[in-house]
Amino acid sequence: MKPERQKRKLTLVKKLGKAQKLTRAQKQSQIRAALLEAAAKVVGEVGYSAAMVSTITRRAGVAQGTFYNYFRSRQDLFDQLLPSMSEEMLGFIKERSSLAPNDAAREKLRFEAYFAYLVKRPEFYRILYESELFSPEAFQQHIDVVANGYQRVLKRAADAGDAHTVDPREYEVLAFMLMGARKYLSSRFARSNGSMRELPDFVTKAYMRFVCNGFWDEHASIANSSPARQTRKPALVSDRVLRGEKA
Repeated sequence: MKPERQKRKLTLVKKLGKAQKLTRAQKQSQIRAALLEAAAKVVGEVGYSAAMVSTITRRAGVAQGTFYNYFRSRQDLFDQLLPSMSEEMLGFIKERSSLAPNDAAREKLRFEAYFAYLVKRPEFYRILYESELFSPEAFQQHIDVVANGYQRVLKRAADAGDAHTVDPREYEVLAFMLMGARKYLSSRFARSNGSMRELPDFVTKAYMRFVCNGFWDEHASIANSSPARQTRKPALVSDRVLRGEKA
């Protein structure tokens, strides 16, 4: 066996543990996971366009020919990469936010968890935003999954009394507003010189104040002299709910 091939085989065996104790299905599952993990690292470092199959298989510690036992092509891998990471991200957020006392507090934890995930998996940022060009179907699938999940969250919060009931058509609008906030806040406050950093606390505070209280008062007069200025329109989410207080 050639030294390079032997080295790759030893690397893979080391990653898989005691291979003789694994079933064939388990070995295949772990090799596929190793290829996806390697692809995530490579795409995160050099982008989709420069991510070669040879680089990915070398990173995963498998022979290049093995790649095609799991993916039809490099594009097939790209199309499966974002959905795989998206599932991981959503699981991470759910675990971090599941014990919140109410939905407003849960939204704060969801928001913080998203940025914590970016620190843990900085490659996700590039994979997500480059996928719109290099894997548009995967990108749209991710957007649909997250948006639909957020709409269910918003409706559930309203049904539970943790948020104000709105026109059912507005749940989609609100979901995309909240998703958009994450996108632009991550590019401005979480990404620096190509790497991810922890989100400053003041960003979370500003986000939650906006979500819980809103900002503009549509009843205020132009001269700011109307008595209506002193009457605050109910926000989407009550700040008392955020603090865990009873209504």
